[in-house]
Amino acid sequence: MPATPTPSRPTVADKRRAFHRLHEAGCFLIPNPWDVGSARWLQGLGFQALATTSSGFAWSRARPDNGITREMALAHLAEMVAATDVPINADFESGFAADAAGVAESVRLAVETGVAGLSIEDSTGEASAPLFALDTAVERLRAARRAIDRAGGDTLLVGRAEGFIAGRPDLADTLARLKAYADAGADCLYAPGIRTREQITAVVAAVAPKPVNLLVGGASEWTMASIAALGVRRVSVGGALARAAWAGFMRAAQQLAEEGRFDAFAEAASGKALNEFFAADAAGWSPR
Repeated sequence: MPATPTPSRPTVADKRRAFHRLHEAGCFLIPNPWDVGSARWLQGLGFQALATTSSGFAWSRARPDNGITREMALAHLAEMVAATDVPINADFESGFAADAAGVAESVRLAVETGVAGLSIEDSTGEASAPLFALDTAVERLRAARRAIDRAGGDTLLVGRAEGFIAGRPDLADTLARLKAYADAGADCLYAPGIRTREQITAVVAAVAPKPVNLLVGGASEWTMASIAALGVRRVSVGGALARAAWAGFMRAAQQLAEEGRFDAFAEAASGKALNEFFAADAAGWSPR
């Protein structure tokens, strides 16, 4: 009896085209896995695209957020792309370089991993001056745009204004930065940390018709329907899924260490359910 043929998997070009289509209309949720297992689980739930999380990945390597090297990030991106059939958007931090030339080189390497999109932040990591000066930040975005265009131009570029999570929650400055990043070639704009209706609608209006990503990284009264009504095109959750997983682990581990008790395991996921999902998932998938 002939073997059942394995369905063809989407190519990198297929995934990039699909990713651009998702940004054309409507509002979609792009959750953030931190490893291959969490990515495959989310794909199995039917999400049409996924985004990496710099914090979630860093914690899995016993590092703080922004504590991984470019080489570590690139290896992680390549693994996530190879393990999934949906577009992957890279949380690429600040491009792992301060100058525009360094950002361009980092972006070139990231594009080579097969990611469908990547974001570049304008944060410096320095407490005294947490954001790059606007002209410097714009030149860094332009360098990222040129690197993508030289590679074919089909990787989506996300420009991030980090003020609200870098200690500079200035809406006027954030809007000015996002407009400049849109003009510099960003395909999608993102200001993590904005939360109010007024902030969100101001960002959407400032960069229209380009799409906006909204971070919902904690418990919130927002729903996808109410967010969509504000004109947001996509919603990500950052490190929230990783933190939720860590919370369960930390509660159980602390109880073991401090009380010698096992009650927290009552909330553990079913090993049978996990085994069944990953067995079925592996049976229907073949690595490239």
